[in-house]
Amino acid sequence: MVRTPLTPEERERGERLGRLLRQARGDRSMAEIAARAGISAETLRKIETGRAPTPTFFTVAALARALGLSLDELAGWCTPVEV
Repeated sequence: MVRTPLTPEERERGERLGRLLRQARGDRSMAEIAARAGISAETLRKIETGRAPTPTFFTVAALARALGLSLDELAGWCTPVEV
């Protein structure tokens, strides 16, 4: 199965998600948050750095719960700003 290349907008949305997750994690370790979310620290690292810009819904939901964020907050931060 060939994956369609991501658009610049999709990449930017993934980078915004990564920045938000890093900020929300604060001083907590990547390993701690990843364990709470039931994912590997490497997966979290990829999401935070934008190397995995389109994580699955369930991964995002698990991270939101582990970080005490609502899905509405995440969606708001990851939606492009209209200029």
